[in-house]
Amino acid sequence: MSNTRSTSDSQDSSQSSRKPQTSRKSQPSHSSQESRRPKPMEVLREARAQLAELTGMTAESVSSFEQTEEGWALEVEVLELERVPDTMSLMASYQVELDDEGQLTGYRRVRRYERGRADSRGGR
Repeated sequence: MSNTRSTSDSQDSSQSSRKPQTSRKSQPSHSSQESRRPKPMEVLREARAQLAELTGMTAESVSSFEQTEEGWALEVEVLELERVPDTMSLMASYQVELDDEGQLTGYRRVRRYERGRADSRGGR
């Protein structure tokens, strides 16, 4: 009987070791679903999260967003330095580029300004 128990135990362990392999085989089909082009809101959320992780600053808003041949291009407004009163806080605009799957490929600060200042780039 001890042989049957050890045999059934080894069968159980071999079956349990097979289960992860089976689920791994099913993952590529899941990965092919993930390789679909993300929806715009998914891209916006992911871009903000990735930029915040890289810079350590929270993205407050997205001021421009467009789909390009390479993927996506965004301009994200970030709080760089909090001051009192809040209208004196330093803000920055970051140009963010993502590939067609929504992964951040690059970013750069294009402008820095005080929160309470009107945008002088508008020409008015």
